[in-house]
Amino acid sequence: MGRGRVQLKRIENKINRQVTFSKRRSGLLKKAHEISVLCDAEVALIVFSTKGKLFEYSSDSCRYALGFVNQALRAIAHGTFALDRAW
Repeated sequence: MGRGRVQLKRIENKINRQVTFSKRRSGLLKKAHEISVLCDAEVALIVFSTKGKLFEYSSDSCRYALGFVNQALRAIAHGTFALDRAW
């Protein structure tokens, strides 16, 4: 027998919430890598923690786009963002 479904609601206990985030983040990054390799898919995944820490995965073809997004987010955080590039 497998486990039952997890009820999707916010975890109120801060420590439990952080532990769950860390475990699920690791699993999510692993799944992103797996689908990229197994299916030859282009994958980009961006996850922010509640403290604003960035976690990312990208297949090789998506690295440039993620680099641009990362630079833009840093510029936004510093109030210096200007979109000077047309996609």
